[in-house]
Amino acid sequence: MPPASASSLTRSQSGQAASAGAALVRVEGVSKEFPAGTTGIIGGTRLTVKAVAGVTLDISPGETLGLVGESGSGKSTLGRLILKLLEPTAGRVYFDGRDLSTLGRAELRALRREMQLVFQDPYASLNPRMRVRSIVGEGIEIHKLARGQEKEDRIVELLKMVGMGADAMDRFPHEFSGGQRQRIGIARALAVNPRFLVLDEPVSALDVSIQAQIINLLQDLQEKLKLTYLFIAHDLRVVEHISNRVAIMYLGKIVEIASRDEIYLNPRHPYTRALLSAIPTTDIAHRPERIKLPGEMPSPMNPPSGCSFHPRCPHAKDVCITLEPKLETGRGGHAVSCHVFPAP
Repeated sequence: MPPASASSLTRSQSGQAASAGAALVRVEGVSKEFPAGTTGIIGGTRLTVKAVAGVTLDISPGETLGLVGESGSGKSTLGRLILKLLEPTAGRVYFDGRDLSTLGRAELRALRREMQLVFQDPYASLNPRMRVRSIVGEGIEIHKLARGQEKEDRIVELLKMVGMGADAMDRFPHEFSGGQRQRIGIARALAVNPRFLVLDEPVSALDVSIQAQIINLLQDLQEKLKLTYLFIAHDLRVVEHISNRVAIMYLGKIVEIASRDEIYLNPRHPYTRALLSAIPTTDIAHRPERIKLPGEMPSPMNPPSGCSFHPRCPHAKDVCITLEPKLETGRGGHAVSCHVFPAP
């Protein structure tokens, strides 16, 4: 990978990393509800989908926070709330100490350079009618970062940074493989010199061998450009490889969050244990016993009382049915939301 030029990658003074010990991204009590019609034709009860329910978490500068959960748990919605692509129903999101809800249109537009999104589907996320030159250069043009030959040079530099050649500039997305398209999507996200990337299942649509290449690329870019990641995924093997900390999400809530090693070696929440037991392994001698959860995740339109996991939990007690557990933090920052298996 060729070295990037200092001029194109240098960030402004205001774009330096957050002060030592401070979170770059902070989410405080964020919830999101979507309208889902009514129970009757006229005058019925209004229904809502509770996609995210009171999530609080921090992401430190330079770290990768893995966000894991089943489909429908609210992972992607939370990522879009952090980027202010969706407005929260309640709660606040801070970026480098700035409350996003208080920013005006011009301030928010400038801040969008700092936060970018890499989509899950490399086939659907690139405009099929645009050449790569326009796809990667669009952000540069919108934010007036370069023009003319300087812009062309920047596009070439970005493509080389993600392992693509300059000859890709004049081709259309359909002329590339899935892995190449995802590299183009990453180049597009990096075009405006962001500090924070939300990676929304960026390798789930790719072959396993290509997944490893993209993960290695993301790690190299993080080290080179001092990036911070929110890595959303359902594949715990991938999350283990790339993350510093891991948050487990169930039915719109964080049920456990800890360092990678704590999650994989000392899982506390029954849902986390069930997810880890499902990871395929070739080590037959040390293969964990598979924990099979009964039923399916409840509907976010009608979440259970008490602990949202209690209808499927093999360890549920009476208190779990009536009282919602709080996310309590224990030793080493290991936080768990469980009455039966509290934080260590």
